[in-house]
Amino acid sequence: METKHVAMLMVLIPTTVFAQTHDENHSTSPSAYAGEETRLIKSLSEQDLEEIARGSGWGLARAAELNGVPGPTHLLELADEIGLTEQQRSEIEAIRTQMQADAIAAGERFVEAEQLLDAAFQQGAPDDEALERLVVEAGQARAALRLVHLNAHLLTLPLLTDAQVSQYSVLRGYSDDPCASVPDGHDPEMWRSHNGCN
Repeated sequence: METKHVAMLMVLIPTTVFAQTHDENHSTSPSAYAGEETRLIKSLSEQDLEEIARGSGWGLARAAELNGVPGPTHLLELADEIGLTEQQRSEIEAIRTQMQADAIAAGERFVEAEQLLDAAFQQGAPDDEALERLVVEAGQARAALRLVHLNAHLLTLPLLTDAQVSQYSVLRGYSDDPCASVPDGHDPEMWRSHNGCN
């Protein structure tokens, strides 16, 4: 009988210790979201709202930017280093101006959609139909905003030479400078000429 009790205790002790440890970990680990409950719109920070209101990129054009398709804003910031001509500057500036205007309008629709979704939960639990509608509307508004930024990158690319695109990638830190050294087996003059180093 005594042996039975000892065996049961051996089984129960690890479970009890785990439960206590588990509870202690949870009681001392606040949510990563703590503090965000005071936001105007819970899914968007003040910085997010400011960036969207300015028509800034908000990271939505990474699919273009990180795959070698430059955007107008950063191109204009690096205009001298990249060697943009006056005509290129003028055309890229026009793209940026239109992009910013479109992004501000699309951003307002996105923020409004997120605000409606947030309000639905503040007022209680939305029903299935309302929830689906609000989520779809917010998703479509975000997609429309993303499209504005990605499209501006596509409109910009044909205005640039291959050498300018390469230089942009180097200046933005996405690739090494091909002009810094000539790989073994390549003719130095041909390499520099091909990569726009001269």
